[in-house]
Amino acid sequence: MHAIGYTRHLPLDDPQSLVQFDLAQPTPTGHDLLVAVAATAVNPVDLVGFKRDAPDDDHPAILGWDAVGTVSAVGDAVTLFHPGDRVFYAGDFSRSGSDTDFQLVDERIVGHAPQTLSTAESAAMPLTALTAWEALFEQLGIDPHADNQGQTLLVINGAGGVGSVATQLAHWAGLKVIATASRPETIAWTKAHGADVTVNHRQDLVPQVRALGHQYVDYVLELSNLNQHWAEIVDLIKPSGKIVSITGSEVPIDLRALKQKRATFAWEWMFSKAWFQTADMVSQHHALDEISQLLDAGVLKSTLTKTLTPFTAENLRAALQLVASHRMMGKAVIER
Repeated sequence: MHAIGYTRHLPLDDPQSLVQFDLAQPTPTGHDLLVAVAATAVNPVDLVGFKRDAPDDDHPAILGWDAVGTVSAVGDAVTLFHPGDRVFYAGDFSRSGSDTDFQLVDERIVGHAPQTLSTAESAAMPLTALTAWEALFEQLGIDPHADNQGQTLLVINGAGGVGSVATQLAHWAGLKVIATASRPETIAWTKAHGADVTVNHRQDLVPQVRALGHQYVDYVLELSNLNQHWAEIVDLIKPSGKIVSITGSEVPIDLRALKQKRATFAWEWMFSKAWFQTADMVSQHHALDEISQLLDAGVLKSTLTKTLTPFTAENLRAALQLVASHRMMGKAVIER
């Protein structure tokens, strides 16, 4: 089978930074599915993976953590899928990625692909949708099927990949969604994807949110720069409110600042369940199946904005450069 990857770290604009090579097709065992990959999306996590320790010439590293494809074969412990099933998934950061013709992926982190979306539209969704789903409904503890009217969520970076799905999911769950955006095009995009109102993250968020009539917000989803916005988050979070971040922190944050408000802070990393083989990792299968149904019902919209074809090293480099620009709205997908 063909795959695209790297054996040494080079700048993305170097033609040798990503190259095509041949590998033996793997054989599924246990809970693994062998998926014939039809399309792969690119994400900021690809850039993180690109900076990891370089492999050697005999073991190239393969990126890619968003895919749609067809189950080609299954391991002996598989119960959720059959050969021929159309699937989508975000994969496992500890394993080889989806920039390849065939990929092994654990069935417990795979969902049935939407039936009404195109291949590229489906490939754009798993990683960001799972991240948003877990952040909102697990880490923040929001019940999407409860009456959440009157509760407020502040999404910092509403036009990003995760933000564009989180605003839609939160709107579906009945919350009032305040999202940050700074440019006319990102403001329009964010409002079209579920935000009720926007505030500018290039200015102090506190007076902007309070000008909207909210002294505090019930929840904060931080998707941009935790250190930059930490003081604003501490000021705006409601007593006993909840905060979740996906971005990491360059320097320690002052959690003691939350003590007086008795507020809760949590991290979200969508790959944790597969990385540690947690007992609840099948929850990603169930979440993706529900996300698929919401996409088919039109409750959620795919955030695809760019499709490149065919699947070549040149197109993969171009897609990653779009992500690296930090100005792209929506998702880029490379289709076979």
